[in-house]
Amino acid sequence: MKVPFLSGVYDYAIEALGDDDLSRLPALHAEHFTRPWSEHEFQSLLAQDTVFGFGVWQVGNRKAGPAGFVLARLAAGEAEILTIAVARVQRRRGLGRDLMEAVLRELHAQRAEALFLEVDETNAPAVALYRRLGFREVARRRAYYDHPGDTPRTDALVMRRDLKR
Repeated sequence: MKVPFLSGVYDYAIEALGDDDLSRLPALHAEHFTRPWSEHEFQSLLAQDTVFGFGVWQVGNRKAGPAGFVLARLAAGEAEILTIAVARVQRRRGLGRDLMEAVLRELHAQRAEALFLEVDETNAPAVALYRRLGFREVARRRAYYDHPGDTPRTDALVMRRDLKR
C-alpha cells in the first residue's frame, strides 16, 4: 500500500515495511526508547504472520530513511501497537497520526474488534494524539518506563480503541 499525502512543505508516502527497511529502524527507535530494538528484533517481529508495519518516507528522498514507522500485531480480533516512532526533526507534521491511520485502515480491512497501545504518561503529545483518535485509558502499568540517569520511572497508560460499533 502506498498512500501519498501532503504534510507541510514536503510530500510524504506511507508504505508497508519490507526487509530492505529494517536496517534503518533501530537508529530511529533509539531516539525514543531507553532500550532500542535491534535490526534482528525488527526482522523477527515482521517475520511473524500476525505482525505488520508501515513506514513514512519523504517523496523523492527514500535514501534518507524513514521519517517514522509503526509496527502492530493482530491476533484473534484484537490488535496492539508494538512500537511507533517519528524522527525528532520530522515531528509536528502529522506523521504519527498518518501512521496510526494507516494501521486503523488495515485493521478495518481485517475486521479487527479493538486496538490497544501503551504510552508513557509523560508523553503528552502522544497521549493527546491517541485521545483524538478515539483511544481511552483502560489500565495503568506502574513504573513501567525506565529513564536514563536519576529520572524516576514513569507509568505506562494502557489505551484502547474499539473498532467495531
